[in-house]
Amino acid sequence: MLNRYPAWKNALIFLVVLLGLLYSVPNLYPDDEAIQISSDAAPLIEVDLERATTALEAAQLDFFGAELSDDSLLLRLNSVEDQLRAKTALEDAFGSEYIIALNLAPTTPSWMQSIGAGKMNLGLDLQGGVHFLMEVDMDAAIRRRMEDNLSNVRSILREERIRSRGLSLESNTHLIVRFASSDDRSAARSALVTNFPELQIQNSEEGDFFVLDMRMLPDAVLQIQRDTLQANRTTLVNRVDALGVSEPTVQQQGANRIVVELPGVQDPAQAIRILQRIATLEFHLEAELGASSLSYESFDYQGLPVNVNNDVILQGDRVSNVRSSLDQNGLPQVEISLDAQGGSQMNRVTRDNVGKLMDILLIETKSRTNTVIDESGNEVDEVEFFEEKRLISHARINSALGRQFVITGLTTREANDLSLLISSGSLAAPMTIVEQSVIGPSMGQENLDQGIRGVQVAATLVILFMLFYYRVFGLAANIALVMNILLIFAVMSSIIPATLTLPGIVGIVLTVGMAVDANVLIFTRIREELAEGSSPQRAIDAGYDRAFTTILDANLTTFLVAMVLFSIGSGPVKGFAITLMIGIITSMFTAIVGTRALINLIYGGRKVDTLSIGSIPPRIEATASDA
Repeated sequence: MLNRYPAWKNALIFLVVLLGLLYSVPNLYPDDEAIQISSDAAPLIEVDLERATTALEAAQLDFFGAELSDDSLLLRLNSVEDQLRAKTALEDAFGSEYIIALNLAPTTPSWMQSIGAGKMNLGLDLQGGVHFLMEVDMDAAIRRRMEDNLSNVRSILREERIRSRGLSLESNTHLIVRFASSDDRSAARSALVTNFPELQIQNSEEGDFFVLDMRMLPDAVLQIQRDTLQANRTTLVNRVDALGVSEPTVQQQGANRIVVELPGVQDPAQAIRILQRIATLEFHLEAELGASSLSYESFDYQGLPVNVNNDVILQGDRVSNVRSSLDQNGLPQVEISLDAQGGSQMNRVTRDNVGKLMDILLIETKSRTNTVIDESGNEVDEVEFFEEKRLISHARINSALGRQFVITGLTTREANDLSLLISSGSLAAPMTIVEQSVIGPSMGQENLDQGIRGVQVAATLVILFMLFYYRVFGLAANIALVMNILLIFAVMSSIIPATLTLPGIVGIVLTVGMAVDANVLIFTRIREELAEGSSPQRAIDAGYDRAFTTILDANLTTFLVAMVLFSIGSGPVKGFAITLMIGIITSMFTAIVGTRALINLIYGGRKVDTLSIGSIPPRIEATASDA
């Protein structure tokens, strides 16, 4: 029988529409103002919740919906004013070791969250937030690598019992080693050449000294720059997670810059402090007894002083992976994996230092604001950057280490802390913020309101036109159009999920037009079939079948263009492309399958004399002359 779907197909379409409605509804729930407390040093526990409660009660602030996890503590408040006052009170109570961030907490019912239904992520242009352009100090990265090489050259020469007359860095890529004789230089060259493939080693003379001239190859410099940029980007991703930002953007720009966009962040100053607190790691040996005070630096570790040798075994950028686990006896340990160069360096140093203690330093770049007097005699705030070093591990070397080794003798909490610090703190080179912009929530809300208004106006005009021009068929197309918008929101909210930007709203408006365009083709084809004398049932069947190929070709070519835009574009272009691709898929379903199901319910399976589809073009009869 023509124009009848089986019951299972109708049930499936109904289920898809129901799920679309269910997964788009969370966007109607407003967010609560909230404070998020987190720490890089340790997981949060009940004591931290009690401390926060005490601080807020002392400030006469009410909060509700406290949510405690290992990573953070979330406190919901009643207003923006309470949120700002609470931030000040909690900063005083917790100190600088904790991150106190302003945030927004969803109010979606828990049963919806349990099935994965959540609000759509809004981009920076809609939600407001902060934009940073950060520049990586590539000279510092290359210099650190050469300092690393210098330290390892010194260790190799000591192991091979080759006496040198001085090592020095002439520039960021140039290291020279002096010897008293050409035999010492030859022996040193043989020992060094296989360990430093990234350096070009040549013989030269300097007065009475025989010199090894070691320069970094240009290809090695480029590789260090690429690796440094990627390592810093990865570290930034780990750091912005502490802010609880939905869909942050952290992407490379050019050869030495990284763009960071944090939608929804209401406190740019806090975001800056977090980004600039990113740390670097250094592995050292403990200084030997009787060593010169110039060759080591003292640190406090668990209440005891520890003298750390100044020579660096390797930098944190050599760490490729780290995780905490349990050994075969169920005791906590930290597993560390190094890259090939790092493994070689670690093995060379540790095989001759079994039984000694190895130290890991965490070096954080922080900022503080000082009030100074400018040339005009006015008080101004000046940001000062400084390094803070902390000894985070002091463990004995039980055997020669390679690319993979473990640190034992830790408590469970110490193992988790060390793993977290190493994984989130390894930064290959310092970074500075060269550009900062803030998009206020009011501006983002204005963009969002205008975008939604644009969708509403476009949908209203389309609905009126379809009702006027195609009558009952137009009503079916309009219902399918609403279904299409619901499905787009459902997919972007929970199924992918994707971030909605202002260009993304443009993509939704475009798909609104494309959705009814498919129905226009179908309905026009049905009118033509009726004009040629087909029965209403056959006209409906032929209209959908014969228009399908044209609709598929048109949407497929548009989808391919959107894929290209998504793959090569960035930022706003990606936002437009993703909504366009989602809209094409959902509109194909609603315009073809959805309207067909509705028309089948209205006309299918019964005798029909006429169709409410607007005016039918006059039938053209063939004449004798035409024949």
